[in-house]
Amino acid sequence: MSAAIEELRNAPAMLPLFAKALLRANVKPGNNPVLPNAGIRLRDVVLDPKHLRTYRNVCGFPADGMLPVTYPHLHAHPLFMSLLLRSDFPFAAMGLVHVRNRITQFRPIAEREQLDIECGFGELVRVAKGYEFSMLTSVSTGGELVWESESTMFRRGGGTGVEEPRSAPNTTPVTDAEVWQVPGDIGRRYGAVSGDRNPIHLYPLSAKLFGFKRQIAHGMWTKARSLAALHEQLPVQPFTVDVQFKLPVFIPAKVKFAHTAVADGIDFRLVAQDGIKPHLTGTLRHAD
Repeated sequence: MSAAIEELRNAPAMLPLFAKALLRANVKPGNNPVLPNAGIRLRDVVLDPKHLRTYRNVCGFPADGMLPVTYPHLHAHPLFMSLLLRSDFPFAAMGLVHVRNRITQFRPIAEREQLDIECGFGELVRVAKGYEFSMLTSVSTGGELVWESESTMFRRGGGTGVEEPRSAPNTTPVTDAEVWQVPGDIGRRYGAVSGDRNPIHLYPLSAKLFGFKRQIAHGMWTKARSLAALHEQLPVQPFTVDVQFKLPVFIPAKVKFAHTAVADGIDFRLVAQDGIKPHLTGTLRHAD
């Protein structure tokens, strides 16, 4: 059965959504959670040059007349939140963890193109320590699909208890790498431009309220910053960038970014100062 798509005239405001998330913080999924058969569409999104310029400054992208490959995610985020705060969504939005993100760009998107953005739910899977589900986004312009993504979210609790076999982690220390100084205010700066002002990203005290020793960088900032570092190597042809978010980046921090060219694209990773502890692992591959 196809999803019921809600048409919006304007993007939802993030502050009321965050307030609603606090009110729904104690929602319990029950024994057999089911995702709503629903989606949201926002048409004719005109991009704000000032907002785009701020995003580039925060993430390190150059101004080249095209949208940074991660930029459409920002316009999908309020739609994500609206879906997560539906009365029939089985989990509390607070406490969800973004564990993976895959973006496919079918062609570069010019700054002045108007975008149609549609978001919906993917598959819900019960895993060892809880549940995983995906949020799907497609971006079109003039009826042409130009960008799509899948964000995989994790909710702890109610899992199977059965661990899946995993490949051995890469413990080879990063040696030939860029060293980045991640400032302590990057969570506030990225939160201001993205609308994602989750307290775990803002200040040491607000992060401690949620069990962190201090604030952490947004996962999507680490992905954006990595792709900004690879900007000159990004293909014009369709490509997919798939990342897994590993250990959080407690900020301020010093991290290392390394990348390797492979036959069909680029492998990259962001690691701690010791060159081993992983924050993000990613692959860039040419899309079919």
